[in-house]
Amino acid sequence: MSGERREEVHREIERLRELIHHHDYLYYVLGAPEISDAEYDALFRRLSELEREFPEFVTPDSPTQRVGGKPLEEFASITHSRAMLSLDNAFTEEDIRNFDRRVKRMLGTGEISYVLELKIDGLAVNLRYENGALVHGATRGDGFTGEDVTQNLKTVKSIPLRLRGNQVPTVVEVQGEVFMNKTDFEKLNEDRKRKDEPPFANTRNAAAGSLRQLDPAITAQRKLDIFVYGAFLIESNYRPATHWELLRWLKDLGFKVNSHVYLLKNIEEAITLHEEWEKKRKELPYEIDGLVVKVNEIAYQEILGSTTRSPRWAIAYKFEPTHALTRVLDIEVNVGRTGTLTPVAVLEPVEVGGVVVRRATLHNEDEVKRKDVRIGDWVIVGRAGEVIPEVIRVVKESRTGEEKAFTMPMICPACSSRVVREEGEVAVKCVNINCPAQVKEKIKHWASRDAMDIEGLGEKLVEQLVDTGLVRTIPDLYRLKREDLERLERMGKKSADNLVRAIEASKDREMARFIYGLGIRYVGEFVARILAEKVGSLEKLMRIKREELLQIEGIGPKVAEAVEQFFLNPQNQKMILELKDLGVRPREKKEEVVPETPLRGKTFVFSGTLSRFSRKEAEELVKKYGGEIAASVSSRVDYLVIGENPGSKLDMARQKNVPILTEEEFYRLLKL
Repeated sequence: MSGERREEVHREIERLRELIHHHDYLYYVLGAPEISDAEYDALFRRLSELEREFPEFVTPDSPTQRVGGKPLEEFASITHSRAMLSLDNAFTEEDIRNFDRRVKRMLGTGEISYVLELKIDGLAVNLRYENGALVHGATRGDGFTGEDVTQNLKTVKSIPLRLRGNQVPTVVEVQGEVFMNKTDFEKLNEDRKRKDEPPFANTRNAAAGSLRQLDPAITAQRKLDIFVYGAFLIESNYRPATHWELLRWLKDLGFKVNSHVYLLKNIEEAITLHEEWEKKRKELPYEIDGLVVKVNEIAYQEILGSTTRSPRWAIAYKFEPTHALTRVLDIEVNVGRTGTLTPVAVLEPVEVGGVVVRRATLHNEDEVKRKDVRIGDWVIVGRAGEVIPEVIRVVKESRTGEEKAFTMPMICPACSSRVVREEGEVAVKCVNINCPAQVKEKIKHWASRDAMDIEGLGEKLVEQLVDTGLVRTIPDLYRLKREDLERLERMGKKSADNLVRAIEASKDREMARFIYGLGIRYVGEFVARILAEKVGSLEKLMRIKREELLQIEGIGPKVAEAVEQFFLNPQNQKMILELKDLGVRPREKKEEVVPETPLRGKTFVFSGTLSRFSRKEAEELVKKYGGEIAASVSSRVDYLVIGENPGSKLDMARQKNVPILTEEEFYRLLKL
């Protein structure tokens, strides 16, 4: 074939791709198709034929590549460029007004504008685009690291493979919620029942299960959709100043943005809309479990920042959970890994929001008294945040007089040791650190997937190990031998060998997993990662003081106090030394020798488009020469480096008297 003919075919392929992308956008995003299904199919067939004949012209963003590739053996991991935080919840008018008061107090201003969105009940994902093309997509995961589900996300027709419009960014990461419509959910469950497969409990589970299929062909059969609601890591000539503008921009780029979005003058408008949507939510073709209220000004969002788990500039204004009526058969007391006694209502099984509920937390002694829950009561149960079963209220008018009041035990139900309730605390605690219930919970936590990830060490096996006396402390796990394990019920030679190997493998885990596995109060996965990154070594962490911890961004007073007290405890010190003697050596971040430069110990923020470096390259240079990177301008920032179109960060730096460097001045500072 002549070069001229090949070029002609190449142009036709590109024209067909552009045309199909356009019609996908009209159909799946706008819901306003311009051509018939038959005409669309003809375009798609023609493109497929040409790409089969000329495979060298196939590109990853071609419409024919939405479904393809072999099934995966497992999902790879993707580390998000910025943590995908969860939202704090508001359930009442007072909660949402308190949020408004906190925002105003921190900003030192009066009325501010908010944006209100529907809270879609699905699975959060992050989509990365470079030069307009979809590069990869990942689930939220633990907020830091998610699963690479790029091939599956490509099957979602409302996700653009290539961005449109005149303001396409060089790099952008877009966040959205993948969901399944109610009608498609019902059809999927009907199909599963016909195949004798268990139905999904709700649309959220169906969306999550469909997106996490190792075979993208299966995901393609499930009709998933998406609404996008945010973006960061924007390298672009255009920088939205408000969240309202950001949503409009995302829509212009070809993303599907929910049409029910409101620009609010004050928080009272959010309360009014919450009442309206709680009544009409069932009219929607998809599930929502509340509304999301966000501070509109992006400059304000940057000032407000985040806690270790949630942004301070946004909150989920949840609806009342789905309720059901059932009876309290008993009230049991569970003992957690910190020794806290928690009353739990044992219920007559009842379906709540598609899930059968048999037990519901009563939280603590004060909560039982406040709600006056008694054994034998008829109660209304719901799922807090549509997830955790809890007793909403007692139906007191149904009482017969035979109900029994609950009294918190004076001794631990697991070990018969005395329990105490410190002044000012709601928690009742067992003081016996060798309490078997605490030991079991601590070991389960230590072995869990997000901690030391000891494969095969499940709940039943932990109970056997503790009940037989083989394990009394976490270090005892590392003293286990195959012959010890073989004596346990249903534990053969091969299973024992596998468990010993899994325990041995856990000796070499990342520092963050080790810290999380220790079970320090208030230290979840997120905080554990911060401590591992900022403190660096276990020796330093064991000696660190509260004042030093408070200097770390993302560590508050409660966390600092809990960490210091944990490592001051002689028993905890003994446990860690035992673990080290047994060969448990958490991997620490290697400290590089950093040369003395003007960047060392300084914190930088970048804004605008750089010409000499990419944003990522510039940030890596700062780290290489001993500096740190911050996401927003604050009093802790030493320099703002600006490129073209720097946006609101420049105004913020001027207000706070933060030194401003041009890209050339930054380059000279590097002394390269």
